[in-house]
Amino acid sequence: MVLARIILGLLAIAPMTGYDLKRHFDSTAGHFWTADKAQIYRTLAKLVADGHAAVETVAGSGAPDRQEHRITAAGQAELAAWLASEPERQTERDPFLARVFFGAGLDEDGLRSLFAGRREAVQERLARYEQLRAENAATDRGARLRLLTLDNGIAHLRTELAWLDAAEEELA
Repeated sequence: MVLARIILGLLAIAPMTGYDLKRHFDSTAGHFWTADKAQIYRTLAKLVADGHAAVETVAGSGAPDRQEHRITAAGQAELAAWLASEPERQTERDPFLARVFFGAGLDEDGLRSLFAGRREAVQERLARYEQLRAENAATDRGARLRLLTLDNGIAHLRTELAWLDAAEEELA
């Protein structure tokens, strides 16, 4: 359900193809929500079937035709209702933390490797988010709000790096 609302939100910014939506998930919304191509296309089909989005074939000039999706008035109403509703708490599922929880079975090298792998992944993601932040300006209220979610992702990654430092010190 949240994925459908996020897709409606992206379509409210601009009409998009499924491919465009996947690019936006990867480049703008990936710090708070992920979706694979199959999930996006399934959800788009349901949004169209429910009348929350409409699809239009746009002729490609020198390229294949594009199936562009637009939010409908019913979709805008659905998005507005969701935005005004009480936020639901999403249960976190983190395979890394599950490994840490059961990590007593690892030897010292295995434990160091586990933490080093996580640190590298977090540092890479933080660098990518900080680059996105540097490349984007808050030109209007919507852009400022989108950048605030990116700032949240950056803060979480910095906090995780601090936690990794403390955890590794605790285990030393």
